[in-house]
Amino acid sequence: MKKIIPILLTIFIISCQGNAQKDQKKNQDKFEVTKSDKEWKAQLTDAEYRVLRKAATEPSFSSPLNDIKEPGTFVCAACGNELYKTKHKFMSGTGWPSFDRPIKGGVAYGTDSKLGYQRNEVHCARCGGHLGHVFDDGPRETTGKRHCINGVAMDFKPEKN
Repeated sequence: MKKIIPILLTIFIISCQGNAQKDQKKNQDKFEVTKSDKEWKAQLTDAEYRVLRKAATEPSFSSPLNDIKEPGTFVCAACGNELYKTKHKFMSGTGWPSFDRPIKGGVAYGTDSKLGYQRNEVHCARCGGHLGHVFDDGPRETTGKRHCINGVAMDFKPEKN
């Protein structure tokens, strides 16, 4: 029994190692927009850098993008790639902007297990920036998906009349 606990603890620690950053570095050359870490740091705010390049999560209910209801497009804060439309946004109650679907070709997917279980990670398809995660608890009347996205990872472009 004494040997089982250290073995289980070791397995748990190894399984909790996040693959998002490793996968992002490994797949960096597949994105249209690539920059060095130094270039990203110079371009992005500290909060944007932590989320987009290091896969951090902003505090819930901290983004002004939560309240946007006007027609428009949410774009990647790092490269301007179009990600989501307001018409596919919904109030999930989670504290992060939520969408039931992305713009076709706007996002890419990966996995991470930094919380000890595997989650479906959402990246910008153009620069590979970490946006958030997608879950299967979205609106059943549409896609059933909830793209839970960090507001700091996006900018909003209102629709022009």
